[in-house]
Amino acid sequence: MLYADFSNTMFMSKEVAMETNKGGRFLSRRSFLGFSAASALAIITAFPEISCAETRETGLREEDTMAYEAKDFSKLLGMEGFSDTLLNNHFTLYKGYVTNTNKALETLDAMLKGDKMGYEYGEVKRRLGWEFNGMRLHELYFGNMGGKAALDKNGKLGKKLAADFGSYEAWEKDFKAVGAMRGIGWVALYQDTTNGKLINFWINEHDVGHPSGCAPILIMDVFEHAFMTDYQLKRADYIAAFFKNINWAEVEKRMK
Repeated sequence: MLYADFSNTMFMSKEVAMETNKGGRFLSRRSFLGFSAASALAIITAFPEISCAETRETGLREEDTMAYEAKDFSKLLGMEGFSDTLLNNHFTLYKGYVTNTNKALETLDAMLKGDKMGYEYGEVKRRLGWEFNGMRLHELYFGNMGGKAALDKNGKLGKKLAADFGSYEAWEKDFKAVGAMRGIGWVALYQDTTNGKLINFWINEHDVGHPSGCAPILIMDVFEHAFMTDYQLKRADYIAAFFKNINWAEVEKRMK
């Protein structure tokens, strides 16, 4: 349940507020993230007239003003190693990021036009990066799945992986090791656009750890929702199933 403290123009969950007041303790990182998320979402939902103002003025339907639309990844249904239940739940979660990205953009636009760029504006702006990356990372993840052919090690990507890591096997070992790290987030093979070098990165949640000036080549989701329905705590088995379904042709197209 959310409540608003308008005297301080702050929004937080009741649970976070209670924790903050216990013995004068500072917010933990988890509580702070919860506070920030609650703040932004409360601002967006507490003022529906802001996010819908432009729609009313133009007479357009709300869906006509959306900046982003959810992509259809239903072709992945029936994929080996991934139940339709897991995939459909994952698609639904992804669509939520698309919806919230649009809501955040609409709210920010209305605030800017209304010259309401105070604390609330800052909280929604901070939240935008998290929602947007949640949307885009899922699109890249689903987009680099559904393949049936193995990587051509003599192709452009295969040769580049061998050149930068010593061998394809060394790259795969490193990528899987990143995926086995404790925590929730993403494993991403990035290409440095300044020199073309390929590097595996850990992305914490959606928005922490992205390397500046690099392009995403291969994305693997390691949030629990990506595998627990089918694999419970056996993350290594999920990673093995993911590798069996990589669309290497799509991954190679992302290279510069």
